[in-house]
Amino acid sequence: MSAAALNEANGPGEAQYLGDDPGPVNEHNAHDGGLESKATLHAAPLGVSDFDTGLDAESGNGPVEPADESNAEELPVPRRNIDDLRFPPPHLADIRWRLFEVREPIELKIDEFERYWPYTDNVWVRQHRAGTDRSGRVTTDYYACRLQRPTYTPRKADTTRPDGKPLRKKQTREGGTCQMRIKTVRTEGACPKYSITKVGDHEHTHDLDHMDRIKRNTVVMEIARAEVMKGFMPASVFTIMSEDEEKLAAAGGRYLNRNDVRNASQAWRRTHGDQLAVHPGYKYDHGNGIVRDEEAASALPPPLPPPLTDPTNTSMLDPALAPTPILPAPAPIPALAPNTLDFPASSRPFLTPYLPPPTPPSPLILPHVTLSYATSLDSFLAIAPRTRTALSGPASKALTHYLRTRHDAILIGVGTALADDPALNARLPSAGGYGGLGWDGQPRPIVIDPSARWVLTPQSAILAAVAAGRAKAPWVIIAPGCSIAPARLDLLKHYGGKYLGLPDLDRGYRLSWEAVFRALAAEGVRSVMVEGGGVVVNELLQPEYARFVASVVVTVAPTYLGTGGVVVCPTRNVDLLGRPRPVVRFKDVRWEQVGEDVVMCGKVGAVDVEGEGVGAPDGEALGEGAEAAAAATTARFTT
Repeated sequence: MSAAALNEANGPGEAQYLGDDPGPVNEHNAHDGGLESKATLHAAPLGVSDFDTGLDAESGNGPVEPADESNAEELPVPRRNIDDLRFPPPHLADIRWRLFEVREPIELKIDEFERYWPYTDNVWVRQHRAGTDRSGRVTTDYYACRLQRPTYTPRKADTTRPDGKPLRKKQTREGGTCQMRIKTVRTEGACPKYSITKVGDHEHTHDLDHMDRIKRNTVVMEIARAEVMKGFMPASVFTIMSEDEEKLAAAGGRYLNRNDVRNASQAWRRTHGDQLAVHPGYKYDHGNGIVRDEEAASALPPPLPPPLTDPTNTSMLDPALAPTPILPAPAPIPALAPNTLDFPASSRPFLTPYLPPPTPPSPLILPHVTLSYATSLDSFLAIAPRTRTALSGPASKALTHYLRTRHDAILIGVGTALADDPALNARLPSAGGYGGLGWDGQPRPIVIDPSARWVLTPQSAILAAVAAGRAKAPWVIIAPGCSIAPARLDLLKHYGGKYLGLPDLDRGYRLSWEAVFRALAAEGVRSVMVEGGGVVVNELLQPEYARFVASVVVTVAPTYLGTGGVVVCPTRNVDLLGRPRPVVRFKDVRWEQVGEDVVMCGKVGAVDVEGEGVGAPDGEALGEGAEAAAAATTARFTT
């Protein structure tokens, strides 16, 4: 192809393509007002084959001769390629939007953060690093929206460039219009993670599409540079990248143009610009630029996803981060993680009235509490004390895991923890570790353990699930004055959990459920699913505490266990005259068959506690002195 033809293929504004490089024509290399504009990336070297295009720049049929790189600038090797556009990470558009809005705190595993964050670095600019704490485990960074920077107006002096480099055509860059800021906290431990939270009350004054219009992110620009460095001309790269507009838009490249591709690769093209060719299966069409050659393309094999490096985890693996690809590709891998359960969307509507409200209560409102357990026909939870007993069938078990995904926390007593060694996680495909992002849908395990009898080890099911990224670390609620060995404190902290000491006991020298729920509310927990065991369930069904329960979901299995087991049977309730009366009666009851089991859903009606008033089961306010009460019952972090 002649130089004139290549110039025409590159389109308007690229007339000097093979010779003089006009340099960048937009704001991608402009002054960033002193803010760091790129996330730190750890490049994974590309193999020699990544640059062997097998095409001749003139004919498009022969091999490309290697250029003399003795005087070439040392350039960073791109860690992205066109496969990142053809086979993007799961749910990319939705996750970019979440990282843009940060409406709620987001927790990501390290590999997930490194995978998705560069897709939003056109939005966020690091302002400063607060540093690392004394333990060396926690590193905090603060980011501001790019439009927080001052408006930039190019000056005439800015066009001067040394060494005969082309003049820059800088443009006025808007700024000073958005004050939104976020904080990222990287925590090391058994399962390292990033926590992303909003700072202050400012919201974006623009949408994500606006940022994609004025700035391209690192991933889009690296894909463009990587393709040019394989020996392809910018116009051909632009055509390839623009073929699937939906995927390009999801990656933040809706407004990508040929000049962006040229800007991304200009340094490399200074020494390699005379070797560039058109992609296989494409051709130069006079007047239309680079177009697909259907005849040639039909003879090419379809693109295949890059090989995986970890055959046990396919849900969130990014080929661009793979240090050493396995060739040939591994055997077929199941789409779902082991032990994943499925509760179809069609089976869920009957549960909706009994779930936590979509608009969460404020921190000064007690959490929505759902009491959920499985029982036999004779009302037993277990066939014998401290004996693990399976009652739920497969379908109702999946229902229970769906309920877990809809609550912030799951609470059990220490007896259940000791008897069952539970993982206390959610195993649905939408949950983190089973196909979801980070720890989405995973409840925070809460264990009521007044005397700290539950001794955790790395082999405990819950800590093993945490280390695998499939559960959150537990919080253990202990009684005032309970002493914990330093080694146990350090172990739980290493996995991201903690011990919470309540400030006082109730009148019977027991842990107060009101204090428990107030402390959890102060910690940001807005909904709690209580699963047992017998002591916990029976206490919360007592009139004294039933007012804290908003709804119940009870699974009744078609079996009798017989006497001697752990039974659900609250202590008899009597009125002021000593006459027996029902302990609690549910309202808005619905019965639903789920597999071989029957599920009863209900709400707790108003309970008269011995003439002391009527409780408010759903979202009870803390009342007068709410802030002081919340502060008084906030758990003491035992460190």
